[in-house]
Amino acid sequence: MLDPAAYTTIAIEKRPDGVAICTLNRPERLNSVNSVMHREMATLTRDIQADREVRAAVITGAGRAFCAGGDFGGGGVEPMGSTTGGMLEEARRIVDHMLECTKPLVSAVNGYAMGLGATYALLCDVVVAGRSAVFADTHVKMGIGAGDGGQLIWPLLIGVNKAKYFLMSGDRVTGEEAERIGLATFLVEDDELLDKAVGIAATLAAGPAQAISASKMAVNAWMRSISSFVMPLSLQMEDACFGSPDQKEAVAAFNEKRQPDFRR
Repeated sequence: MLDPAAYTTIAIEKRPDGVAICTLNRPERLNSVNSVMHREMATLTRDIQADREVRAAVITGAGRAFCAGGDFGGGGVEPMGSTTGGMLEEARRIVDHMLECTKPLVSAVNGYAMGLGATYALLCDVVVAGRSAVFADTHVKMGIGAGDGGQLIWPLLIGVNKAKYFLMSGDRVTGEEAERIGLATFLVEDDELLDKAVGIAATLAAGPAQAISASKMAVNAWMRSISSFVMPLSLQMEDACFGSPDQKEAVAAFNEKRQPDFRR
């Protein structure tokens, strides 16, 4: 069951029309992912799946961003670090549980959707981008591989070579460009974003649940078959980057608010 009291970094609103609005809720850190949010992201869609009152869900972010990626500074709570052990398993569960969810998932992307934040948004069935949305897989900027789902979802949405460019460069994609190239399903003005996403979710929640599930789960099964060999390797290679000179330099530069020098 999707219990709002069980979450501390994700605000849950369960509406009477069967739509749950799930808001990543660390706005003071642009909803960046610390260890607590990482754990909660791994359980959210499993709880959505188990709750009979929820027929569709909207995932969005509080404040100025959807999710700025991993919080390597911590924000006063245990920061993100190496994916070894529990973090590695959680990273895999985040992706697996989203792909296993039979209910419609709609993301409402406001501002930054970076790194894992981009993955979380893009793995939803419908991606609604506000005009201010900015997508990027920024793992490489932190000296690590795009291991937690980027190498799965970006190529499926925009093609292999274009995806590899964005994963290797960490370059940003505006909301308008995201809609044009297929990262986003819809582009709307920021003040229409949540209404549009909730409207889509409400329409799907009012529809024939079994038929809607049957219309997405074979596609998700195809995605899961790809995930089954992409994710173990991508997470293993990402994990191997932690503690490398490049990763240490990236974290130091991030905390010192300067550009990293990966050649020194």
